[in-house]
Amino acid sequence: MVEINSRELARAARISALRATHAGNSSHIGSCLSVIDILAVLYDGIAHVRPDCPDDPARDIVILSKGHAAAGLYSVLAHSGFFPLEWLEDYSQDGSRLGGHVTSTGVPGVEFSTGSLGHGLPFGVGLALAAKRRGVARKVFVVMSDGECDEGTTWESAMLAAHHDVDNLVVAIDRNHLQSLADTEETLRLEPFADKWTAFGWEVVSVDGHDHEALRHGLEVPPRASGVRARPRVVICETVKGKGVSFMENKVLWHYRSPDDDALTAALSELQPVVEGR
Repeated sequence: MVEINSRELARAARISALRATHAGNSSHIGSCLSVIDILAVLYDGIAHVRPDCPDDPARDIVILSKGHAAAGLYSVLAHSGFFPLEWLEDYSQDGSRLGGHVTSTGVPGVEFSTGSLGHGLPFGVGLALAAKRRGVARKVFVVMSDGECDEGTTWESAMLAAHHDVDNLVVAIDRNHLQSLADTEETLRLEPFADKWTAFGWEVVSVDGHDHEALRHGLEVPPRASGVRARPRVVICETVKGKGVSFMENKVLWHYRSPDDDALTAALSELQPVVEGR
């Protein structure tokens, strides 16, 4: 496998996610496209995980809690060398290794099966707290959707992490402002979003979720200064649903719609020249 940087990884993953959702006649391509930059930066060195040793006991843990964006995660993992690209060809089809929501069984690099929203953060808090109490130098990264923050388990977990000073936990929120059928603020108002996390005792960072340098800065936690209380970190990543495909951007219908032949051709015509011309 030829090594590629995070931007190239994100472009390649967008193309693969489009092809996979088209082949599987499956949903959530808009959600995949909004989160791919976050995942690409994580797997390009922020999270210490190795495709040649995905079960390394000393590895960091990455959990995609918004499990409906499975095609995005699988595409990033495949292009990072965790499993063959050919696995993407039967994504979300009968007998496939790769389920339509994130599936951990038999899939290298996937730590936890997700799909029912609100479960990734509780699991991540437990892993991070256990590592801290055992003296294991491990970070746990949980990537969530903004709509997922409607769930009560999210805020229970946020309280628990702050109470126990779980500073080896980093949450990245894909803040694309759209969920299911409407805007997040119309569905269930989240704002003032950053203030909520601050009030729950977290260190809050807000970044452009498609700016890879900004993402690196937000996700890479610096050593804690002496005398400063340990706190978990949340990175609110301002993103665009459907990012990278003009007719999908900020369109809630691409939460559930699968790209047909014409949509796939049009989307690839926007993305492929960028990749082929690098």
